[in-house]
Amino acid sequence: MSEQQHRNKSGFETRAIHAGYEPDAATGAVIPPIYATSTYKQDGVGGLRGGYEYSRSANPTRTALEGNIAALEEGERGFAFASGLAAEDTLVRSICRPGDHVVIPDDAYGGTFRLFDKVEKVWGLEHSPAPVSDLEKVAAAIRPGQTKVVWVETPTNPLLNIGDIAALAGIAHDAGALLVVDNTFASPYLQQPLTLGADAVVHSTTKYCGGHSDVVGGALVVKDLDLAEKVGFHQNAMGAVAGPFDSWLTLRGLKTLAVRMDRHCDNAERVVDFLTSHPKVGDVIYPGLETHPGHEVAQRQMKRFGGMVSFRVTGGESHALQVCERTEVFTLGESLGGVESLIEHPGRMTHASVAGTDLEVPADLVRLSVGIETADDLIADLERALA
Repeated sequence: MSEQQHRNKSGFETRAIHAGYEPDAATGAVIPPIYATSTYKQDGVGGLRGGYEYSRSANPTRTALEGNIAALEEGERGFAFASGLAAEDTLVRSICRPGDHVVIPDDAYGGTFRLFDKVEKVWGLEHSPAPVSDLEKVAAAIRPGQTKVVWVETPTNPLLNIGDIAALAGIAHDAGALLVVDNTFASPYLQQPLTLGADAVVHSTTKYCGGHSDVVGGALVVKDLDLAEKVGFHQNAMGAVAGPFDSWLTLRGLKTLAVRMDRHCDNAERVVDFLTSHPKVGDVIYPGLETHPGHEVAQRQMKRFGGMVSFRVTGGESHALQVCERTEVFTLGESLGGVESLIEHPGRMTHASVAGTDLEVPADLVRLSVGIETADDLIADLERALA
């Protein structure tokens, strides 16, 4: 049994606290130091200590984070980046070449769509949108011999659609493509796509992994060592790596991921119960609802249903904007996954880049990132805002 396999036999919470770093041999420090260094003394030309020569290539604090998140996702190698989009771009360029094709969600995160539509497209990479919840449409969007990646979010941002990871992996692999899953909304605690057949997992670690709205970062985890070698080369060659301070903050956040996610889920369920009975709320979108079209799939592949909730108001866009502006406990702001609750209007904020495209989101949609405050306070805040 490999060291990685042995580590993966431990429980999630144990891995979150211990994987990736052994107490310091010299001092016994149980938390990795912040190695604020750019270079390392060599013991003779080419005589590297632990393989470290320059912190773009490797840094011990970043190494600890990469080992930790690889263990949480049950993968072979992890890679930490300066942002989620840096992780995405590095992965795409590791796999694809100009002239290739990618299938993306038809309700993808706006930044992901912008990356494919405004950056990778200029580079020569084509893309087609398809609903992640419709296996037939995903299969139909694949171009045999040209499609190299099926890119999936599940749950998606912001419409919380659910893709069947195991089934999508089969479709991608039958076409000779890789399945990449953006696991940001679920977090490694609620879902491990690599165990369901995905080839790579991407995270904006800014969100639930960091969990405290104090760091920006991204990560990739892969299960194939050949792919890991390609990603490692491009990570070093492209250079958008996580710095030691950011790596340390993200690693600290991961240690409490499990307990935070349970509270996020508890609070989200309370908020959903309130919203579903409110007369000024139309559709409530949450995978935990039995009425959600992806509920059964989510129930099968997720531990719980997460802290993200979207809903549509009956008064149209103007009412949605008013609700976003009236809350006091929910902070009006972009991003998600922090301990504090956030509210936003996707059409005007996080998803403004997809306005006028096939990926445009409803104007009356409000997105909540439900934090870990007292649930009664969150519900009272929404009640005032909706009044």
